[in-house]
Amino acid sequence: MKGGLSNKDFLLKFLLLAVAVVNPVHGHGTRVGFYSSTCPRAESIVRSTVQSYVRSDPTLAAGLLRMHFHDCFVRGCDASVLIAGSDTERSAGPNANLRGYEVIDDAKAKLEAVCPDVVSCADILALAARDSVVLSGGLSWQVSTGRKDGTVSIGTETRTLPGPNDTVAVQKKKFSDKGLNIQDLVILAGGHTIGTTACQFFADRIYSANGTDSSIDPSFVPFMRQICPQNQPTKRVALDTGSQFKFDTSYFANLKRGHGILRSDQVLWTDASTRGIVQKFLATGPFNVEFGKSMVKMGNIELKTGTHGEIRRKCSVIN
Repeated sequence: MKGGLSNKDFLLKFLLLAVAVVNPVHGHGTRVGFYSSTCPRAESIVRSTVQSYVRSDPTLAAGLLRMHFHDCFVRGCDASVLIAGSDTERSAGPNANLRGYEVIDDAKAKLEAVCPDVVSCADILALAARDSVVLSGGLSWQVSTGRKDGTVSIGTETRTLPGPNDTVAVQKKKFSDKGLNIQDLVILAGGHTIGTTACQFFADRIYSANGTDSSIDPSFVPFMRQICPQNQPTKRVALDTGSQFKFDTSYFANLKRGHGILRSDQVLWTDASTRGIVQKFLATGPFNVEFGKSMVKMGNIELKTGTHGEIRRKCSVIN
């Protein structure tokens, strides 16, 4: 796997970097090591499950990271995105291409076998997102656990999710509504350093009757048209051209060159209010450290803890 790690390297990252990378922000009722006495193997079970799947299919790393993001932006980090059924978040348009449900289900089944009714699906999502980044070559961070799972999932509420054509102003508002600032916006958008998108979400930038999007480097347009023919709207292409499996700063370098794939990504360079932040994270070190911090903040959005929520026995079904 490009950007992958050996077992030894993967564990070493957790031992040496988890504490150094981030001073964890505790949510109300959550803490690092929440399951240390009730299910001591919880984090290692999630980690080994994610590792097994991502090594077989490296594209799942981005899928799991995106799933956690989509979960937290709707009703907070409560695993409501995992609930199956009509008119749920999972069935809504913005979540139609989410991937990795089988990874979460497998991890949950393993946890239920050793620690029934203890580990929430919301915590599994948060841990899996972190583990996916590490497997892709990024640094680790400490994940506070103790979240409860939500019991409500409404498809129409996915409108709060950032979209592929959002302006910087719209993105700022959506992030601010969740307690995240402009730096968090740019950093978390940097998660697009791994993963893919469908051609239909940026085809208008290269096939419009009004001409191509002026923010695209003209020399990059032929390549974009080559990878996304007009008659293949569902074809998936890398969000970070040339580096889709490696968690690095290539994404930001591509924005500077006018090689951003989605309009919502490229505007982070063309808008004066975010360009300086993009420039700051052209260096790998600062981005890796700050990404973990922003993920901790995002992972604390509108948490359900204590007597609020439940521990689902099966992640796709409310108890």
